[in-house]
Amino acid sequence: MNKKRPVNLDISTIKLPITAYVSILHRISGIFLFAGVAFLLWMLDASLDSQEGFNSIRDLGANPICQAILWVVLAALAYHTAMGIRHLIMDFGVGESLKGGQVGAKLALVAAIVLIVLAGVWVW
Repeated sequence: MNKKRPVNLDISTIKLPITAYVSILHRISGIFLFAGVAFLLWMLDASLDSQEGFNSIRDLGANPICQAILWVVLAALAYHTAMGIRHLIMDFGVGESLKGGQVGAKLALVAAIVLIVLAGVWVW
């Protein structure tokens, strides 16, 4: 048995590769999407209920807090989609090496950032 192994790992001192960060953020964006779908379905239901419901949702859409929530949900969708496409490409055997995974993670991250900025422009 190796006596030099660490007893307590401090996760903040461990240098993770970019592939680990995008993977962790991919899971977090999935959680935001799960919660955000409830918000979006409520908005859809209220807007389709009646003309007054549609008008109230339209007025709610002008609220900066509602716009921020909508942007967060769209940002999570954009990030989750970009990383999902990255995983789909890797399932076909492209970019499975260490270097390929890092390049794919960087490309997908850039694509996600562009999509998130475009979602912000669209919301505001």
